Amino acid sequence: MFTRRHILVSTLAAPAILRFGTGTAQAATTLKISHQFPGGTIDKGDFRDRLCRVFAAEVAKRSGGEIAAEVYPNSSLIKTNAQFSAMRKGALDISLYPLPYAGGELPETNIALMPGLVSTYDQGMSWKKNPVGKSLADFLADKGIIILSWVWQAGGVASRSRLIFAPEDAKGMKVRGGSREMDMVLQTAGAAVLSVPSNELYASMQTGACDAGLTSSTSLISFRLEEVSKALTSGAKASYWFMLEPLLMSKSIFDGLPKNHQDIILTLGKELEAFGRKGAQDDDAEVSKVYAKAGAKVSELDAATVAKWRDIARDTAWKDYGAKTAMSANLLKLASDVSA
Repeated sequence: MFTRRHILVSTLAAPAILRFGTGTAQAATTLKISHQFPGGTIDKGDFRDRLCRVFAAEVAKRSGGEIAAEVYPNSSLIKTNAQFSAMRKGALDISLYPLPYAGGELPETNIALMPGLVSTYDQGMSWKKNPVGKSLADFLADKGIIILSWVWQAGGVASRSRLIFAPEDAKGMKVRGGSREMDMVLQTAGAAVLSVPSNELYASMQTGACDAGLTSSTSLISFRLEEVSKALTSGAKASYWFMLEPLLMSKSIFDGLPKNHQDIILTLGKELEAFGRKGAQDDDAEVSKVYAKAGAKVSELDAATVAKWRDIARDTAWKDYGAKTAMSANLLKLASDVSA
């Protein structure tokens, strides 16, 4: 467990940049960590940024300063959609990245936001130890990406006008879904869709280009969408929108490290999964408070309504995804075998 005291103590150990061998100083390996989310501090702010900062502090501490890491929030180092490709090429070391953002490059990654496929945190996290997790990890490794931390997030809908709760509520609305498959479900429900990263949602909703956006509870808070919203559908108790936003690393960079450094990174990545889950679930509870305080109407999804969305998804998005490639079909089958 990463307590606040533990994190602050680790931070003090993090700045070690040089290590000393046989009479000579040698520069540490410096890893660059990029993400699209708002920056904060190691103990305050968006938990995804904090997870990256804890990783940076701990990896420096555990390696005795032989590994340093720098965190670049707000896509300040590399633009949001380019981060995945940059890791594959070895041009970026690490990113906490919404996996379906890579769907245009690798359509198989859209399994990470398949409407209705994952409905609980336990179900999502159990992918890792089931065949679907191994198959997904092996597929990504073959494409030059390693999963360090499995991080799942439930999501909801922020709307600048009327509430989107059941599928019929989406008719005539301009909605950001977050993945090709979510967009298919929305279109079947009668919505017009647009594709923008979550960090561009505020501007889109503010101008009226977008009426509503589906995104994680954390992004609903961090990007201050309550300022441009009149209604919120919360996924705190049930959701058809679960996204895998893992901490990823370039395989070519990882493979170039000595084994003791690889072991430190893999162990730390695994340990941080509990930190990620707690952060996501805390925000699932917090988001309703934030929007209610801002005067928005708040409604919480229930199992029956989630089932309506899942029925549409099974007949549209799931079928479309499964027909894309043999790997897509296999991942969908294996994921369907993991019970909620």
